[in-house]
Amino acid sequence: MSARTPHARLLAVAAALATGSLVLTGCGSSGSSSSSSGASSAAAIATPSAVASLAAMVPADVKSSGKLVVGTDASYAPNEFKDDSGKIQGMDIDLAAAIAAKLGLTTDVQDSKFTAIIPGIQANKYQLGMSSFTDSKDREATVDMVTYFTAGTGTAVKKGNPQKIDANDLCGKKVAVQTGTTQADEITNTLNPACVKAGKPTIPNNGDKFDLQTDVTNAVVAGRDDAMLADSPVVDYAVKTSGQLDRIGTVTDSAPYGVVVAKGSALTPAVQGAVQSLIDDGTYKQILQKWGVEAGAINKSVVNGAVS
Repeated sequence: MSARTPHARLLAVAAALATGSLVLTGCGSSGSSSSSSGASSAAAIATPSAVASLAAMVPADVKSSGKLVVGTDASYAPNEFKDDSGKIQGMDIDLAAAIAAKLGLTTDVQDSKFTAIIPGIQANKYQLGMSSFTDSKDREATVDMVTYFTAGTGTAVKKGNPQKIDANDLCGKKVAVQTGTTQADEITNTLNPACVKAGKPTIPNNGDKFDLQTDVTNAVVAGRDDAMLADSPVVDYAVKTSGQLDRIGTVTDSAPYGVVVAKGSALTPAVQGAVQSLIDDGTYKQILQKWGVEAGAINKSVVNGAVS
């Protein structure tokens, strides 16, 4: 799902728009293509061995259950989505399984609306949220975020760009986004105020919002919307698998993704240690390469590493 967290750049964007060079901001949830197939799912990743020192950090109630219950919005290929048989797969799903293995656990991945995952963490319905969440100061106020990836916002349009959309100026254009994402917040909080200040028409409806990223993609493919904004790996995957979209402009405002854990949980340092162990032993790189998203790799995982 879209990087999925807001961080306004109103003054800078407004100034840029006034000079004719509006730059999109926002790391959102990551979207998916209109097709659930086409990923590099054939690549097999060896299950990593448990690390005793990390397993010892797992809270007793989680250890006794033997599993981590993971909330994800499975509409966000290649990060999290359903294959043709309905099985949830993707980069985040493989990483969640590898994190659990490092802790001597397995995963129970459950599909959820994106906006329900953090409340589910707070209610102890899920132990982890892995759904392309951007690490932000706002989110860190209520949950812990363990960084594991970097993504920015990308823009996609119908193949050939028949509407001649300029990614640097979406004022007055119909733009599709997923509900609850950074991109949705950026339209409301940054892009449209900048359009108003420049005397240009705003993006209608503060963006056309859809619960599923697949519906965002389909709205552009069908010509109902002029463009879509989503996390860069999601946009790239949608372009690759649909064959009906083009990416325009550059990737903007890169920021870290974070694994969501309950605020102050003893599980937080265990998850951070597991992610770092996966980075160090090469499993992390193999998973990213499997899904073609190695450009977003990080070298060091931290707890609550948001910069805005």
